[in-house]
Amino acid sequence: MTRTASFDPVHPELLLDLEAPTGQPPKTGWPVIVWIHGGGWRLQDRTARPDFSRHFCESGFAMVSIDYRLAPEHPHPAQVLDLRQALRWLRRHANAYSLDSESIGLWGSSAGSHIAAFTALSAHIPRLPGETIPADDDKLSTEVACVVDGYGPTDITALLPGLTESTSGRESRQGPGDRRTATPEEDLLGGLPATATAYETLRSRAREASPTFLDINIPPPFFILHGTADTAVPVDQSRKLHEHLSANGGESLLYLIEGFGHGFFNPGEVLELGPGVRLDNGRLEAEPETPFTADNRGGFDPGGRYPSFALVRDFFAYHLGAPKH
Repeated sequence: MTRTASFDPVHPELLLDLEAPTGQPPKTGWPVIVWIHGGGWRLQDRTARPDFSRHFCESGFAMVSIDYRLAPEHPHPAQVLDLRQALRWLRRHANAYSLDSESIGLWGSSAGSHIAAFTALSAHIPRLPGETIPADDDKLSTEVACVVDGYGPTDITALLPGLTESTSGRESRQGPGDRRTATPEEDLLGGLPATATAYETLRSRAREASPTFLDINIPPPFFILHGTADTAVPVDQSRKLHEHLSANGGESLLYLIEGFGHGFFNPGEVLELGPGVRLDNGRLEAEPETPFTADNRGGFDPGGRYPSFALVRDFFAYHLGAPKH
């Protein structure tokens, strides 16, 4: 049974769906996985998600999917603040729903992975800029035990358009005025800048919004998956996060899947970027033995296994304490 609740008194329109396993919960409560949907920060809601009953309630996890405020009306860090508040809500209501408040992991897809990574790596900061924390939640942690990151943007500065490398190594800045619509990254930061000066400000904000530029304090373990043929988010974005985590003492497992594009965590009916844009929906299950390369710098041993939902489940089981099946 899925329970739906509003998790933020400041933004009561934001809802989360909680689906728990059947049967008797462990004494400590069900370990929790929070799904954060994709959609270029501009589209979709909590219903854009995998089948929770299969992924992974039947394996002993409580599954949660959240709404978050969308860009450009709500620029970064609004989405991160929403996830942080959802984590506080889950901890405050853990006993009521038989949840293990000490065993919470994040699972992001595309823009949702950016939100998940930024949230996980900034959890040591008590209050982010613009954050309003309900009085009852002020002492509740936003830390998580682990993160599964699917093809997420990690260095927003590298994704901004209108910047080219000159032969001298300097960056020449092409004005944005001739472009009619903003890119997802520009919308994340508030929309298309009107002037070159505004673009410089946008570039500075892009760095502040990038997980790879955050000062890390004991990061949780990450499992990062990315397709080598992804044209929406270049694979180097995941490589950068993997190196950043490793350089700062974190555990990271990086899987690069040969020929995969964007959106392979999504089931076929989830149109992440809107009508008519299917991406690689359903491909992870449809092609179970796709070649890949892996770089493991963590305690979880994938044993050379192909990328799959089962491997994602076992990563969560390793770090959250749920039984393997």
